[in-house]
Amino acid sequence: MASEVEREVSVKGSRAIRLGLLTRISLFLAVMGPGMITGIVDDDPTGIAGYSIAGARFGYSLLWAIVLCFFALAIIAEMAARLGAITGKGLGDLVRERFGVRITSLAMLVLLVANATTTIAEFAGVAGASEIFGVSKYITVPLAAALVLAVVIYGTYHRVEKVLLVGSLVFVCYIITGFLARPDWGSVATHSVVPTFHFTLPYLTILIGVIGTTITPWQQFYLQSGVVDKGLGEREYRFERWDVYAGAFACTLIAFFVIVTTAATLNAHGQPADTVTDVGQALHPLAGDFAANLFAIGLLNASLLAATVLPLSTAYAVCGAFGWERSVTRRLREAPAFYGLFAALVVIGTAAVLVPGLPLLVLMFLPNVVGGILLPVILVLMLKLVNDRRIMGRWTNSPRQNAVAWATTVVIIVLAAVYAVIAGLQAAGIVHG
Repeated sequence: MASEVEREVSVKGSRAIRLGLLTRISLFLAVMGPGMITGIVDDDPTGIAGYSIAGARFGYSLLWAIVLCFFALAIIAEMAARLGAITGKGLGDLVRERFGVRITSLAMLVLLVANATTTIAEFAGVAGASEIFGVSKYITVPLAAALVLAVVIYGTYHRVEKVLLVGSLVFVCYIITGFLARPDWGSVATHSVVPTFHFTLPYLTILIGVIGTTITPWQQFYLQSGVVDKGLGEREYRFERWDVYAGAFACTLIAFFVIVTTAATLNAHGQPADTVTDVGQALHPLAGDFAANLFAIGLLNASLLAATVLPLSTAYAVCGAFGWERSVTRRLREAPAFYGLFAALVVIGTAAVLVPGLPLLVLMFLPNVVGGILLPVILVLMLKLVNDRRIMGRWTNSPRQNAVAWATTVVIIVLAAVYAVIAGLQAAGIVHG
């Protein structure tokens, strides 16, 4: 009798554990979105260009930076999500309330500079991908702009989120391409854990670009606004935290495999990447047509997703900072400034890319360096906000989180300063790259 009772209790306990696990998984899937989308879309054309250049010019030697970027990105993105979940406000709103109009205007200027150049880069990615397939950018870029405008203007947050999540699945192309390139996995493993460093302008430019495209100013604004727009609060925060970590892992995993692919092909055969088309075309003989086509498909997908999210993050941030209505759940007449700014950035990005003769890879990589240099401004503001007990209560940063976030900020400032000094010395003819 006792054994039967024990058996019944065991069965009920197992069933409760299963139901508890299913409940947690269901809650996570319901919350999932802002963190994963932000992480995945971070692998935009500027990211693909930056990682491609890193692999083509320096082989596997920058893989260690990607590994470290995962931990830094996870900590920083979690802060943005926590700020949104606990306060129910976007980053722009909090900056205005805490620091006033002057600091807010500076922060918005930083964001506009970084995001305007990056939005141009997203449409440059559409042009680059279409060139790999032999289709004119004068056809694909306007079509891409029309698609992006239609999705956002006629959608709701949940519909836009679903479109972005489904589109994110295409990024598996870069992981497949990495294996098709047949890299030296021993060298990959070594360079992933053993840092290498060179005090040359090209190396520092690429390093700052890799950091600047992995941890960007726009991420923090979009992620926090996404958490707020989705209605996630303190109760959902622990599930949203795992959404953020998953997004950070997906972001750096894709970056890792883009570097592996170009290092195993272009760098191994001494072929530098001067344009995005060069990268795609070089993969045909080096890794096969299937790998080259997958690279181009990934680039096109990244361009479309980022061309949606980047202008959105800017519109969220600016409208929030100045107290204007902002949300994709609002109609056009209810949030004219929000949709107007979004549309303006899309039009500017489209028009700039259609100018004949512009170097697409330069357009796609330059925002990485700009973002890497401007990022500390946003990080300092975030750190002050997330450590303010009047705003966050018991949800302020732990010592470990502060250590990682401040270390990331200091490293970026130091790298930018060293980069400026070396560039100045080279311009004066004192040193040579």
